[in-house]
Amino acid sequence: MTDFTTGSNAVSSAPKDATHLRVPRRLFGAFEEVFDEETFFLILSVFIGIFSGLAVVCFRIAIDWIHLALLGPLPQTHNWRLLAVPSIVGLGVGILVIHVFPAIRGSGVNQTKAALYIFNGFIPFRTAIGKFLCCALAIGSGQSLGPEDPSLQIGASLASALGRQLKLSREKLRLMAPVGAAAGLAAAFNAPISAVLFVIEEVIGRWSAGILGSVVLAAVASVVIERWFLGSEPIFRIPVTAFKRPSELIAYLVLGVVGGVAAVVFAKAIGFLRPRLKAMPRWTQYFQPAVAGLLIGLIGYFGAPQVMGAGYNFMDQAMHGQYVWQLLATLAGLKILATTFSFVSGTPGGMFAPALFVGAMLGGAVGGVEHLFFPHLVGSTGTYALVGMGVLFAGFLRAPMTSLFMVLELSGNYEIIVPVIVANTFAYVVSRSLQPVPIFDLLTRQDGLELPSLEEVREEEILHVEDAMLPPPPIILSAADYVDAAARRIENSSQTIFPVRLQPSGWGAITRDQIQRRFKEGKGEHTLGSLISAQPLPSLFPDLPLDSALRFVQASPIIPVVNRANPQKLEGIVSSQSVFDKYGAEERRQ
Repeated sequence: MTDFTTGSNAVSSAPKDATHLRVPRRLFGAFEEVFDEETFFLILSVFIGIFSGLAVVCFRIAIDWIHLALLGPLPQTHNWRLLAVPSIVGLGVGILVIHVFPAIRGSGVNQTKAALYIFNGFIPFRTAIGKFLCCALAIGSGQSLGPEDPSLQIGASLASALGRQLKLSREKLRLMAPVGAAAGLAAAFNAPISAVLFVIEEVIGRWSAGILGSVVLAAVASVVIERWFLGSEPIFRIPVTAFKRPSELIAYLVLGVVGGVAAVVFAKAIGFLRPRLKAMPRWTQYFQPAVAGLLIGLIGYFGAPQVMGAGYNFMDQAMHGQYVWQLLATLAGLKILATTFSFVSGTPGGMFAPALFVGAMLGGAVGGVEHLFFPHLVGSTGTYALVGMGVLFAGFLRAPMTSLFMVLELSGNYEIIVPVIVANTFAYVVSRSLQPVPIFDLLTRQDGLELPSLEEVREEEILHVEDAMLPPPPIILSAADYVDAAARRIENSSQTIFPVRLQPSGWGAITRDQIQRRFKEGKGEHTLGSLISAQPLPSLFPDLPLDSALRFVQASPIIPVVNRANPQKLEGIVSSQSVFDKYGAEERRQ
């Protein structure tokens, strides 16, 4: 069974589910009467941001409270609670996931994407309740998962329920989920730019002025709410970072390569184990989160409690040089192991925080080793840890633009933009070459769904008009030419269709038969312009996508392709045959 089982009944269950969120329509009725749908949707995005921000604030407080109540303020090694709490709570979470909230498995990113592309924007409101409850229990009890991805799905679920309650059009209802997702992620990260980029880069895959405006408004509103309640301080206390010598880029390049390899190991471990555990008998799925919790508890019990939970405090300590490089490297490896246990067991939770944790520890370890052999390097361990966070994000989650701006938002320091770009680029390239399928696409396909791979779309070769363009024909006529002169000119030509340069601008076309018929009718003194329809042919530019030619080639035998700087200059022509031949050749090549 896929993780989207309940979503398949989305259409039939939507009216019933919508009653869970009682938002009086009169609250928005005045807006609907005054504003058009686009403007109303922008205003609604602010309310989505407010609701999502409030939900995420409660979510974060719940995680902290559960962690404090169950594990104490600072878990210590050889404490029996490290063994008992994750396994007992894991058993309870497993029962809840199987019997009460079957749609909350996974991180929430793929489910939100599926809502957009498959279920017309429908996410059951109970998903928000289940994600809130189970993820707070799992993360608070020490499962090695993060709150960011669940916050994304909580925001998406709230937005979807609100859209159904307001009976929005199908098009707008589809967009409610990603708008809510951006709001939830922005509040979780306290980073609106990164949230907007991630949703556009990995969930929607496209943007227009309307979509961008709605996503930005929701993200900003949610961050305002989050900062109002929890303060404006960032998640991490970023140390002073600097980039002074270009030679240091070699060190960051090495970090990018190491991070890319680590990201591939992380992704392959999850991709290998997850389908095998899901294929085990159903009764074992009750115990899988408990077993994962026990294994993670053992790691904490015998010396590494830092890998339990999201681990923000320990990332902060790593950035301030409080660990030696050997311990940082060990924590990076153990975190990969612990997160793999948690995620493949079906425990709901996110992978953003674990990726940041692994990146920070790995970055600090690589920086420590490099300083050991090259003491003249200026960058501190904190700088390498900060860059490493972006490296794992780019290599594991395959969101290169989000990873870049996330580091800049978290640090507030644009001096390190060049090291971040270099390290992230190499991590992304290494990861792509060793693991062609991104982790989110891999998980989607394991669940039996075919969602658009936005990385594949970005990397897809785009055909342009010039790829199907034929050379300009030998004879090009002018609208001012007389019929008799044109008839003599084309007499010995094998050309059957002739482009005609219109005055003062534009292009038309005329056939050999039309010219010869008018000449035989005694209309040799007429100009070609009088024989051509007043409506000129549409024209194309060589750099346009070839798809743009499909709208015209069936209505006209040839379409002129003109120069952008001089539309009266004919670069070539396209025909329906040349366009379809190019598409056919491309399909055979693939």
